Amino acid sequence: MSTALTTSFPSPVPPGAGWPQDPVAPGDPLPPVARSAAGVARLATRATLPQLDARVSVCAACPRLVSWREQVAREKRAAYAGESYWGRPIAGWGDPAPSILVVGLAPAAHGGNRTGRIFTGDRSGDWLFASLHRVGLANQPTSTHAGDGLRLTGARLLAAVRCAPPQNKPTTEERETCAPWIEREVRLLLPGVRVVVCLGGIGWDAALRALSSAGVPIPRPRPRFGHAVEVELAGPHPLRLLGCYHPSQQNTFTGRLTEPMIDAVLGRAAELGRRSL
Repeated sequence: MSTALTTSFPSPVPPGAGWPQDPVAPGDPLPPVARSAAGVARLATRATLPQLDARVSVCAACPRLVSWREQVAREKRAAYAGESYWGRPIAGWGDPAPSILVVGLAPAAHGGNRTGRIFTGDRSGDWLFASLHRVGLANQPTSTHAGDGLRLTGARLLAAVRCAPPQNKPTTEERETCAPWIEREVRLLLPGVRVVVCLGGIGWDAALRALSSAGVPIPRPRPRFGHAVEVELAGPHPLRLLGCYHPSQQNTFTGRLTEPMIDAVLGRAAELGRRSL
C-alpha cells in the first residue's frame, strides 16, 4: 500500500482546534503523524495513554481510509449539512482506569467520524449507550455529541480500526496497520482490566490479538466468537472475555440482537467489573 499523501495533516478539524474531545489541546505541539504501518508501530510503542490518543487522532497511515473519511466530512449527510465533521481518526474514550473494555469495529461515517467520539451520533451508539446506562456503566442513556455530558464509570470504549471505512468494511491490510494502536492501549490499561466485551467477530479477533500482545495467554484452540460466549483467560489476574453481537442496524432491525440480549452481556460485564473493585 502506498503511503504518499497530499495533505500535511489529515484534518477537516485541525488538531488543537478546540473540540471538547480533541486529545491535542489548543497551543500544544502537534503530535507526530504515522504515515505507514511501520510508522504506526513506531509511534505506538512506549507511548503513554495521552500520547497514544493524540497520535491516533492524526494518523494518516491508510490512504483509502484518509480519503474516505475526509470525503464524508466534506460532502456530509443532508441531515447534518450545517455541522462541522471531525473527519479524523477516533481515540479510545471513557474511564481512564477501567475495569471493563468494550471493543468495537470502527467509527461510523456519520457517527464518530462526524462527532469525534466513538459510537456517538449513530444508531449503534444509541443501542450501546442505552444499555450501558441500564446496567449502571453510563450516567445517561444517550450520546449525541462530545459535549453532551456523557460519562462512563469503570468502562472504556475502543475500536479495532480508528477511521471510518467505506461500507463499514476495513481491509485486512488496514486492520493490520491499525492494530498497534489498540495493542498499546490494551497493554497500558490491562493492570486494571477484568472484563473485555467484544462487539462482533472483528472486535473479538482484535481483542484476542491485543491481549496476546500484552502477554495474556490465549487458549488453544483459539476461542471462537459467539453471542454471550464467556472465556476465562489465565494471567496475572482473572480476566473474562465476553462476546456480544454488534449493535448494528442489521442486527437490531432484524431482531438478531435485542435489548435483553445486550443488557445480559453488559450486565454480566458490570457484575464482573464490580467484583474487582
